Amino acid sequence: MYHNLNNEIAVRPNKTVYKDENKIIKLFVENYTKANVLNEALNQSRVEEDTDLNIPKLMEVSKIDNRWAIVTEYIEGKTLEELLKENPEKQDEYIDLFVNIQLNVLSKTVPLLTTLKDKYKRKLKEASINENIKYELLQRLDGMKNHTKLCHGDFNLSNILINDKGECFIIDWAHAAQGNASADAAKTFLNLSIQGKEELAQKYLNVFSEKSNIGKHNIQRWIPIVAAIQMKNASETEKELLSIWTDIVDYQ
Repeated sequence: MYHNLNNEIAVRPNKTVYKDENKIIKLFVENYTKANVLNEALNQSRVEEDTDLNIPKLMEVSKIDNRWAIVTEYIEGKTLEELLKENPEKQDEYIDLFVNIQLNVLSKTVPLLTTLKDKYKRKLKEASINENIKYELLQRLDGMKNHTKLCHGDFNLSNILINDKGECFIIDWAHAAQGNASADAAKTFLNLSIQGKEELAQKYLNVFSEKSNIGKHNIQRWIPIVAAIQMKNASETEKELLSIWTDIVDYQ
């Protein structure tokens, strides 16, 4: 099938994203593995088939000029991140909506997805961090409660699209897994923090804790684990910030 790659809309370290009429084409770099591409497509298709969430439909997995590509439905709209920049006075309203969407995701179950604890255990063992800290974090992870909630794995303001009807769509399901809601919230909090949005991160944490009835300390206990895992693919600036969060002393 022919794909038009003239309309580039985003560039990421491992992929370039194009819009082609009613399609979005994620074109990955040449050394990106087949396993990672198929895993992302499988995650998205399982969430699409097993839940009633608004997500773009998976249309195709193919190769374009020896590079793997995932083709999904194009959703017209603006991200919550864009809306927040345009309307900073609506921050409270947008964070409230953001948390409501995340809690709706977490209310779902997709039994065939990888378990979050297994995924994190594997990644922690590969993490380039102090071996003593790694041991402590693995012990902590092992003691975390086993849940089966649908976790997006990268729930950010940029991954929520809102169309002109006010309908919300959730994109980018590459990191989806089934697991603990506190872990998913910790990832969101950490991502906001390393983007330099500390005040917004704290507001998010407060609202999520209140709406979910999950104590902030439960979320904070996951933060060093998530930070250690993210170190591998982080930029040098991000690594400096993440290394601070891997200190487990504060969150006993």
